[in-house]
Amino acid sequence: MSRELIWIDQERFRGFGCSACGWRFQPSSAAASTSFDEMMRNVELQRDKEFASHVCADHSKKATQ
Repeated sequence: MSRELIWIDQERFRGFGCSACGWRFQPSSAAASTSFDEMMRNVELQRDKEFASHVCADHSKKATQ
């Protein structure tokens, strides 16, 4: 199964998620950043790492729609 990181724009959620399951990215605090650019890099790194390591079978697509 091929999966991609996609943008989801729904009434109750706006953000990144998986095209193949119900996984959605929920960023943690980026308070350790010293600038906006650093904060954005940290969030993107966290997002990419979590997307790469999530298991689609653990995230029902039906439950999150």
